[in-house]
This record gives sequence, C-alpha cells and structure tokens, in this order.
Amino acid sequence: MEKINQTREVEYNRAKLWQIILFSLNNTSTNIYLFAFGFVTYFATGILGLAVLFVSQIMGYIRIFDGVIDPAIGVLIDKTNMRFGKYRPNIVIGNIISILSFLLLFNIDYFGKELAMPLFIIALIIHKIGYSLQATVTKAGQAALTNDPKQRPIFNIFDGIATSILFSGGQMIVSSFLVVKYGGFTHAFFGAFIPGVMVISSVLALLACVGIWSKDNIAFFGIGEKTKETSLRDYWFVLKGNRPLQMLATAAAFVKFVVQIFSDQVMMIMIFGIVFGNYGLSGTISMILIFTGIAFTVLAATLARKKGLRFAYITYVQVAIISIVVLAILLFIGQPGSLRFDQINIFTILFVLTYAVARGTSQAPAGLALTMSADISDYETSVSGRFVSGLIGTIFSLTDSIASSLVPMVIGFVLAMIGFSQEYPTQNTLLTPELRMMTVLLAAGLPLLMLICSLVFMKFYKLDSQTMVEIQEKIQVMKAAKDKQRAIDIANNVPLSDMEFINVSDYKVDHHVKK
Repeated sequence: MEKINQTREVEYNRAKLWQIILFSLNNTSTNIYLFAFGFVTYFATGILGLAVLFVSQIMGYIRIFDGVIDPAIGVLIDKTNMRFGKYRPNIVIGNIISILSFLLLFNIDYFGKELAMPLFIIALIIHKIGYSLQATVTKAGQAALTNDPKQRPIFNIFDGIATSILFSGGQMIVSSFLVVKYGGFTHAFFGAFIPGVMVISSVLALLACVGIWSKDNIAFFGIGEKTKETSLRDYWFVLKGNRPLQMLATAAAFVKFVVQIFSDQVMMIMIFGIVFGNYGLSGTISMILIFTGIAFTVLAATLARKKGLRFAYITYVQVAIISIVVLAILLFIGQPGSLRFDQINIFTILFVLTYAVARGTSQAPAGLALTMSADISDYETSVSGRFVSGLIGTIFSLTDSIASSLVPMVIGFVLAMIGFSQEYPTQNTLLTPELRMMTVLLAAGLPLLMLICSLVFMKFYKLDSQTMVEIQEKIQVMKAAKDKQRAIDIANNVPLSDMEFINVSDYKVDHHVKK
C-alpha cells in the first residue's frame, strides 16, 4: 500500500452562526418537556389520586428505562441513512411521539380511576422513547455541525441562553401567573399549560431541523464517507475502550443530578413556599436567573474557547462547590419573611447572589458536556475510524437518566421518612425543624457530594484543548489518506467494499491550525 507523505494545515468543517443558533434549539425543544415533567408529580397525586411514594418511585424507574433504551436509540441513529439524513428524521419522529404521549398522559383522568395507574405508566414509557430519539440528536449532531475546537463552545452560548429563558421564564409564568389564575395545580392549570408546551416544542424542533439541514449528510460524518458496517461487537469495544467517554459520562451524570434537583418543583415548593413562606418568590428570582444564567453561560463558553472545554468544566464545578456550601448555611438560618423583594435586606442580597451562582455554575457544565460529547465522537473516529456519534450521545443519556432518576426517588423517600407518604408538601405546609433539615440536605448536602464526585472523575478525562487540535489533525490525515487510496483502488478495479482503513501512524501534519 502506497504511503502518503504530506504536510498540510487543518481545514475545519465550520458552521454558520445561524446554523449553530437554530440547531441549539433542539435541546430547548426537549428541555421544555423536561420542565413540564416537573409538574407531573402534582398531576398524578392531586388529580389522578396516586400515592406520593408510588409516583416518586415510578418516575425514577421510568427514567432508568429511558437510560436502558438509550443505547438502542443510539444504534438506531447511527444506522439511519434516509433521504432526509441521519438526524432530521429522528428529531421529527421523536417530537411527534412526545406530543402523543402528553396527550394521553394529561387526559388519563377521563378513562376512570381503575385505569389511571396502568395508563400513567404506559404514557411515561411512550414519552421516554420519543424524548430519547430527539434528545440524543442534540449530542450526536454536533459532531457533524462543526469540528472546530474554537467554534464548538459557541453552541453552549445559545443553548445556555435558551435554557435560562426556558427554565427561569417558565418558572416565573407558572408561579406568578398560571398557579394564581387557576388556583394551584388544577385540571384547568394543566389544560392551559400542556398545549403551550407541545406547540413551543414543535416549533423549536422544526427550527433545529433547518439548522442541521446542510450538515446532515455523509460528507460530515467521521472521515467523510461510508465506512464498514458497525456491528454490536464493535459497539462493545467502543464502550469498553473509550476512556474519555467513560469518565465524562460519569462526571456529567453527577452534575445532572444537581441540575435536576435544583429545578424540581417539589424542591421549589420546599425552598420558597415553605422555608421562605412565599412560593411566588420562585418566579421573581427566576427572572433574575435568566440574566445571571446567560452571563455564566457566555463566560463558560468564552473560557472554553480560550482554555478548552475541560478547563472550563472543571473551573465551574469548583466554583459551584463553594457556592453550595454558602447556600446550605443560608437555608439553615432562613425563616419565612427573610427573603423579600419589597424591602430588600442583607439576607435577600446574599441569598440571591449565592443561589444565582450555585444555579449558574452547576448548569453551565451540563451544557458544556453536550459539546464535549462531540469531542469524544471525534476521538473515537481518530482511533478506530468509526463514526458512532449516536451511540456516544446515548451513553451520556444513559448515565444522565440514571442520575436524574434518583432525584424523584430520593425526594419521595426522604419526604416519606418525615410523614409525607401520601402527598407532597405544598406552599401551605408549615415549616418544621425536620422539614428544614431535609430541605438543606436535598438542596445543598447531596448536590455538594455529587459535584465533588464529578471533579474526581474529571481528573481522568484527558481531552484538553491541545489534544483536540491533534485529534482533528489526525482525522484530516485519515481523510486525505482515504481519498488517495480510494483513487488508487478505483484505478486498479478494487471494489470499494474491500477497501481497508489506512494505518495513519506514520503520517504527520504540522501542528498549525489554519485561522
């Protein structure tokens, strides 16, 4: 086989700014369902009449089911090769399934109480299938969208902005408008809330399809052409041998636990409705979190572009740990009336600053992990020649689902220990010493432990900024070698199916990045 001796600059596959912006909306499209899921517990207990412990456990098991099916979803995406590409069909199909599942879920009460439990479980299972199909594309599609290490963090800026607006703005609308208008989490509340969720998600999904449209073809997959068919045995070797995937997926799972518990609606009730005596405060502070969340996201992406994604991730987790320690102290000493915006005091200023930093610095690493999954996909291509972005994306979803599944389980179990086994605490529940201690444990103690674990695993994640430049250089050599060998084989009438990967260990390029 003829060797290829050449020196060339790295020519990156870059995306236009509008493509990055629109594709980032796919994450928002799925996140709005995640936000809505925070209210399912109140629908199940308050309207369907299901017990708290049952609902919390089922919600956890369903998320584990989500994780179990994720690898199969990843394989499906990797093997998808339709006329409309690999990613767009799965975005559309996944979103349609999510719509159908919510139509069933929030109309279960019309079928009678005897069918409430089985239909509740069925609706959740259907939803997780659709959610996984669409959500996995967010991680997998970034590998095709752009491979420029300086451009990939831009995705996090717009994803972070949209996420901040969604969760903080959504919380404000729910707590300050919908709950007030409809008298709590009533049937009328869900009748107004859920259709809005479905419409907004669908529009965002279509915009995401437009964003990935021109990149959703084989020219941007791996080495730029169809490789050997990937078998289940090959997938096993990817899972077994890709150490960066193992380390980051685990570290990101611990961060996901923190993000999920901060956004859980039961926790919102416990912190603002019970400890501080006014659930409406969660809407006010959520407005502030929109701006601080955007600021932290932009700073994280800027840091990632300068120092690399790994450096930005670790730095933010370290800051989050410090802020959560302070948050624990403030929750321990806080009283109903301590937090108020009509007469701002020192406690209010300290709490808002601490809470904003804790939320912002824990949310940003979760967003960075989305982009880092594309780095891991490129790493796998560089060592095996395989393009398995779908599988890699779903491994993150697997660990993510396992971590987030523990949130409703843990909350339900802890509350059952102090007497809330039949219904969740509401904004009218009186603050007791036991309830305060459990609030501090859930809102600060467990998140602190999770973030420390994340830091430990990131110590063994080695894909820093310099390593990623070298990986892109190697992939470019693989592409060039493949193209040259393709011409040679065609000239010698060698069938394309018999072509083997070229050993690129002897090929070098200058360590110079084309600007």
